[in-house]
Amino acid sequence: MLMPALLRFRPFDEGHAREVLAWKYAPPYAIYNLPGGDSVAAIEQMLGNESPYLAVLDERDELIAFRCFGAEARVRGGDYAEEALDLGGGLRPDLTGWGLGRHIIAAAMNYGFERFRPRLFRTTVASFNVRARKACERVGYLPVSAFERPSDGLEFVILQREAGLNPLSIPMRNGE
Repeated sequence: MLMPALLRFRPFDEGHAREVLAWKYAPPYAIYNLPGGDSVAAIEQMLGNESPYLAVLDERDELIAFRCFGAEARVRGGDYAEEALDLGGGLRPDLTGWGLGRHIIAAAMNYGFERFRPRLFRTTVASFNVRARKACERVGYLPVSAFERPSDGLEFVILQREAGLNPLSIPMRNGE
């Protein structure tokens, strides 16, 4: 896989939402497959007036990932009492496992820092997802707590780091 030459963050549109809803991850990552049953409701949630979702496009304008900020990035059952900017998202299934995630996470942190000026960044990762956890740790996140999601008992780890700009290996542009 070739790394993208450029990352662009754009507001989510209906096409991006439909594409993300169609992504299918293989087990054990299938827990990240979004429910496609009521796609109208899912699309409306992703495109709401205060939508924290952004499309991550490469230099060919292909959707390679999405990012979200704030409450949408939290997992029910975690302790989010400390003031921090929550970041979450997903990488297109065929691009996972190649080392691209840490670059997208770093770019999203820069976007979040410039837009929201938080003191801390926070992210929540399923405990079994070693790939995602390593990607987060490579950009400075450290584990601070763990919990079980009440709905299914799945374990998650909450990671945090001080907010700030990160050096980027892949240049980033916003909008357009």
